[in-house]
Formats: sequence, structure tokens, C-alpha cells
Amino acid sequence: MENLPVQVVELCGLRQDHKKTIFYFYIAERDSRARADHVLGRLVQATDALRTSPDRGSLVNELRSLGISEYRQVFFKPCRLIYRMHAKQVIVYVVADGRRDMESLLARRLLSA
Repeated sequence: MENLPVQVVELCGLRQDHKKTIFYFYIAERDSRARADHVLGRLVQATDALRTSPDRGSLVNELRSLGISEYRQVFFKPCRLIYRMHAKQVIVYVVADGRRDMESLLARRLLSA
């Protein structure tokens, strides 16, 4: 069965002039601009791939342990892109360094909304 493309909505602003995002500066400062360009480019590719394969990501363990199973994630180490399907849309909520305290981050960004 062929997957029909769905719309990807990025609440995290990944495509909106990513060279001005905090995430870009974080990587560039700790590594290099070239690495930041590479990582952000790969994250955009991962987001694009969700259009045709939204169910490809794994469940988010920190949320699954709370009984929440509608969020999924894809990795481009050390980054995690967290999203969920809603109707015919993939909504990207979080792009973060996976080495962070993800429980606190997810509680602030997803559960308190």
C-alpha cells in the first residue's frame, strides 16, 4: 500500500531561516558553522521524509512511560525530532539535543500546553 503525502507543520521553526535559530547557534558555537549547516540540513531532510512515511519514527520513551503514545521521534544524533500525527498532518513540536534532560523539556513543551 502506497503512503499518501501528508502536510508537515513545524512548530519549532526549523525551516524559518535556520541560521538565525538558537539551535543553529548552539551547534555552531560548540562545533562549527559547517557542522551546524550539516545537522540542520539533515534535520530538514528527516522532516521532509515524514511527508511520505510519518509512522517511521519510534515512540518517545519518556512519554510512553507516562502512557502517552501518540508522539513519535526520529534521530539525527545527537538531535531528536519529536512529532505526532494529527488528521492529515505531521506536527513537529520539538527539535532538541538528545543529551538534554528530555523529561523536563517534554513536560514544559508538550504536557503543560
